[in-house]
Amino acid sequence: MNVGEHCKRGVVSIAADNDVVEAAKVMRQHHVGFLVVHEPGDELRKPIGVVTDRDLVLAVMAREVDPHAVTVRDVMTLQPLMASESDDLGDVLAAMRLAGVRRVPVVDARGALTGILAIDDAIQLITSLMCDLSGSIKSEQRQERQTRVGL
Repeated sequence: MNVGEHCKRGVVSIAADNDVVEAAKVMRQHHVGFLVVHEPGDELRKPIGVVTDRDLVLAVMAREVDPHAVTVRDVMTLQPLMASESDDLGDVLAAMRLAGVRRVPVVDARGALTGILAIDDAIQLITSLMCDLSGSIKSEQRQERQTRVGL
Protein backbone atom coordinates (compact mmCIF):
# COMPACT_ATOMS: atom_id res chain seq x y z
CA MET A 1 0.00 0.00 0.00
CA ASN A 2 1.34 3.39 -0.85
CA VAL A 3 0.70 6.70 0.86
CA GLY A 4 -0.93 8.31 -2.19
CA GLU A 5 -3.76 5.76 -2.07
CA HIS A 6 -4.65 6.56 1.53
CA CYS A 7 -3.84 10.20 2.23
CA LYS A 8 -6.49 12.90 2.46
CA ARG A 9 -6.59 15.40 -0.38
CA GLY A 10 -7.56 19.04 -0.12
CA VAL A 11 -4.96 20.01 2.46
CA VAL A 12 -5.24 23.41 4.09
CA SER A 13 -2.04 25.43 3.82
CA ILE A 14 -0.79 28.92 4.55
CA ALA A 15 2.03 31.16 3.35
CA ALA A 16 4.90 31.62 5.79
CA ASP A 17 4.63 35.41 5.83
CA ASN A 18 1.08 35.49 7.21
CA ASP A 19 0.73 36.48 10.83
CA VAL A 20 -0.41 33.90 13.35
CA VAL A 21 -3.81 35.57 13.66
CA GLU A 22 -4.45 34.66 10.03
CA ALA A 23 -3.25 31.12 10.73
CA ALA A 24 -5.73 30.82 13.61
CA LYS A 25 -8.53 32.16 11.40
CA VAL A 26 -7.72 29.65 8.66
CA MET A 27 -7.69 26.83 11.21
CA ARG A 28 -11.06 27.93 12.56
CA GLN A 29 -12.58 28.38 9.11
CA HIS A 30 -11.53 24.89 8.00
CA HIS A 31 -11.94 23.17 11.40
CA VAL A 32 -8.34 21.96 11.49
CA GLY A 33 -5.49 22.24 13.96
CA PHE A 34 -2.67 21.71 11.47
CA LEU A 35 -1.52 23.79 8.51
CA VAL A 36 1.16 23.05 5.97
CA VAL A 37 3.36 26.11 5.42
CA HIS A 38 4.70 27.15 2.02
CA GLU A 39 6.58 30.13 0.61
CA PRO A 40 4.41 33.08 -0.44
CA GLY A 41 3.36 32.86 -4.08
CA ASP A 42 4.34 29.19 -4.46
CA GLU A 43 1.58 27.71 -6.60
CA LEU A 44 2.80 24.17 -5.94
CA ARG A 45 2.62 24.86 -2.19
CA LYS A 46 5.86 22.96 -1.57
CA PRO A 47 5.98 22.37 2.19
CA ILE A 48 8.68 24.25 4.10
CA GLY A 49 7.13 23.71 7.51
CA VAL A 50 4.01 22.95 9.50
CA VAL A 51 2.19 24.83 12.22
CA THR A 52 -0.31 23.49 14.74
CA ASP A 53 -2.82 25.09 17.03
CA ARG A 54 -0.58 23.95 19.87
CA ASP A 55 2.33 25.89 18.33
CA LEU A 56 0.19 29.03 18.38
CA VAL A 57 -0.76 28.54 22.01
CA LEU A 58 2.74 27.78 23.28
CA ALA A 59 4.69 30.30 21.19
CA VAL A 60 2.24 33.19 21.24
CA MET A 61 -0.56 32.95 23.79
CA ALA A 62 1.43 31.45 26.66
CA ARG A 63 4.15 34.05 26.19
CA GLU A 64 1.65 36.91 25.84
CA VAL A 65 3.19 38.00 22.53
CA ASP A 66 1.32 40.32 20.16
CA PRO A 67 -0.05 37.83 17.61
CA HIS A 68 0.00 40.43 14.83
CA ALA A 69 3.76 40.80 15.32
CA VAL A 70 4.49 37.10 14.84
CA THR A 71 4.51 35.36 11.46
CA VAL A 72 3.78 31.74 10.75
CA ARG A 73 7.46 31.38 9.80
CA ASP A 74 8.39 32.42 13.37
CA VAL A 75 6.47 29.56 14.99
CA MET A 76 6.39 26.80 12.38
CA THR A 77 8.25 23.53 12.64
CA LEU A 78 10.96 23.60 9.99
CA GLN A 79 11.74 20.62 7.78
CA PRO A 80 8.82 18.49 8.90
CA LEU A 81 8.69 14.79 8.22
CA MET A 82 7.13 14.43 4.77
CA ALA A 83 5.99 11.55 2.62
CA SER A 84 5.93 11.01 -1.10
CA GLU A 85 2.78 9.65 -2.70
CA SER A 86 4.76 6.57 -3.75
CA ASP A 87 6.17 5.83 -0.27
CA ASP A 88 5.14 2.62 1.45
CA LEU A 89 2.43 3.29 4.03
CA GLY A 90 4.05 1.03 6.63
CA ASP A 91 7.39 2.78 6.27
CA VAL A 92 5.81 6.20 6.70
CA LEU A 93 3.82 5.11 9.75
CA ALA A 94 7.03 3.76 11.31
CA ALA A 95 8.80 7.07 10.58
CA MET A 96 5.87 8.97 12.11
CA ARG A 97 6.13 6.86 15.26
CA LEU A 98 9.86 7.49 15.54
CA ALA A 99 9.42 11.23 14.94
CA GLY A 100 6.50 11.44 17.34
CA VAL A 101 4.17 13.14 14.85
CA ARG A 102 0.52 12.52 14.06
CA ARG A 103 0.32 14.16 10.64
CA VAL A 104 2.60 14.21 7.60
CA PRO A 105 2.34 16.34 4.45
CA VAL A 106 2.30 14.27 1.28
CA VAL A 107 3.99 15.52 -1.90
CA ASP A 108 4.18 14.38 -5.50
CA ALA A 109 7.34 13.85 -7.57
CA ARG A 110 7.68 17.63 -8.11
CA GLY A 111 7.50 18.31 -4.37
CA ALA A 112 4.02 19.81 -4.70
CA LEU A 113 1.65 19.39 -1.76
CA THR A 114 -0.99 16.81 -2.66
CA GLY A 115 -2.31 15.48 0.62
CA ILE A 116 -1.84 14.74 4.26
CA LEU A 117 -1.53 11.45 6.07
CA ALA A 118 -2.84 11.44 9.63
CA ILE A 119 -2.60 8.72 12.24
CA ASP A 120 -6.40 8.87 12.48
CA ASP A 121 -6.67 7.91 8.81
CA ALA A 122 -4.23 5.04 9.29
CA ILE A 123 -6.20 3.74 12.29
CA GLN A 124 -9.39 3.86 10.24
CA LEU A 125 -7.71 1.96 7.39
CA ILE A 126 -6.22 -0.66 9.71
CA THR A 127 -9.57 -1.09 11.47
CA SER A 128 -11.27 -1.61 8.12
CA LEU A 129 -8.67 -4.20 7.15
CA MET A 130 -9.11 -5.97 10.49
CA CYS A 131 -12.88 -6.06 9.94
CA ASP A 132 -12.32 -7.61 6.51
CA LEU A 133 -10.02 -10.23 8.02
CA SER A 134 -12.48 -10.95 10.80
CA GLY A 135 -15.27 -11.29 8.25
CA SER A 136 -13.20 -13.79 6.28
CA ILE A 137 -12.63 -15.87 9.40
CA LYS A 138 -16.33 -15.78 10.32
CA SER A 139 -17.30 -16.76 6.78
CA GLU A 140 -14.90 -19.69 6.83
CA GLN A 141 -16.24 -20.80 10.21
CA ARG A 142 -19.83 -20.68 8.89
CA GLN A 143 -18.86 -22.75 5.87
CA GLU A 144 -17.12 -25.27 8.11
CA ARG A 145 -20.20 -25.59 10.35
CA GLN A 146 -22.47 -26.03 7.32
CA THR A 147 -20.18 -28.70 5.94
CA ARG A 148 -20.22 -30.60 9.27
CA VAL A 149 -24.02 -30.37 9.55
CA GLY A 150 -24.38 -31.64 5.98
CA LEU A 151 -22.30 -34.78 6.68
